[in-house]
Amino acid sequence: MKPLTLSAFTLTTSLGLGETAHVDALRSGRSGLAPCAFESAHLDTWVGQVPDAYLQPVGGEPAADCRNNRLAQLALGQDDFSEAVAHARRRYGAQRIGLFLGTSTSGLLTTELAYRQRDPASGALPAFDYAATQNHFSLGRFVRARLGLAGPAMVVSTACSSSAKTFGNAARMISVGLCDAAIVGGVDSLCLTTLYGFGSLELLSSAPCRPFDVERQGISIGEGAGFALLERSEERGRKPDVQLLGVGESSDAHHMSTPHPEGAGARAAMERALASAGLAPHDIDYINLHGTATRTNDAAEDKAVHELFGARPACSSTKGATGHLLGAAGIAEALICVLSLRERLIPGSVNTQRVDPALHVRYVLNTRHDAPRRAMSNSFGFGGSNCSLVFGIA
Repeated sequence: MKPLTLSAFTLTTSLGLGETAHVDALRSGRSGLAPCAFESAHLDTWVGQVPDAYLQPVGGEPAADCRNNRLAQLALGQDDFSEAVAHARRRYGAQRIGLFLGTSTSGLLTTELAYRQRDPASGALPAFDYAATQNHFSLGRFVRARLGLAGPAMVVSTACSSSAKTFGNAARMISVGLCDAAIVGGVDSLCLTTLYGFGSLELLSSAPCRPFDVERQGISIGEGAGFALLERSEERGRKPDVQLLGVGESSDAHHMSTPHPEGAGARAAMERALASAGLAPHDIDYINLHGTATRTNDAAEDKAVHELFGARPACSSTKGATGHLLGAAGIAEALICVLSLRERLIPGSVNTQRVDPALHVRYVLNTRHDAPRRAMSNSFGFGGSNCSLVFGIA
């Protein structure tokens, strides 16, 4: 594929608001995880929650007011991102900028809370707008209106790979001339269904998650929002900063919730990402692993990565810092790769204490000041929906 420039981006998670907060957290090894105190959940687990005080009601669209859209609104207000999109809109026109977002929960919390208020006699639900809140495209509709866009728009929901796959959608739409630039990203917010659902699967950790640790016991769920503006590199008129070089996707459909034990789908996605970028395994300096901190996921990913790359590239999982953002994990970890390239660092793996000796990749515990030139971000979803992204710095 032809490289695309990330000319603007922003990220909001439990680590803070915007680029600076995340760079500071990566450098210091800080985690945003805390014991779960979300809503009415009574679970022995830790979460990466964005403080409620930051999530103000959405302005001008009361029907769309839900936690997910509040997170989107918060993120769009950071790092002058909306201003960068407005500038691109003036250059290309609103109809020539695509919007490709990912989510898994969307505004599900709004529906959960509505069910608490059912009429005791009739069972009728209170008035709420399903299409503007829980429906997956509620996020696309909200962000599209907020940014004043009129081009192609879609919302992807493929579990944990959702917002990683948006990069592929955008690259294809730009390559065939259906848009000149694109906004990619994702938003996922905490809700009770997610927390209790993963609890019922016995996948929640009772302590902050510890990816690739010999004593890892499960995930810590988080929430967040991230967005990036992609443009053709040759149209920027200057030497680009960080570029999207390649996208690889696969669907192994091995099991609804368990990865292929040999990491077959993960390896296929990584190989396709390298081929898309025209690169070989030895060209990758850093891999942000999917690294969920479950025993089977980490083992399968380790096997796939080690067989393809050996022990050359530095690897880490940043989910110990942010938690697992589910539908927003792809964009969050892609942007962490972008920050690692721009800021010349290899992120450490917060909370991991002793790497499992049965795993073989070169796993980094503490942040290193280095100069990676190319990085890969892995996002592997339930059902074997996988995506790997390659980024490089010019």
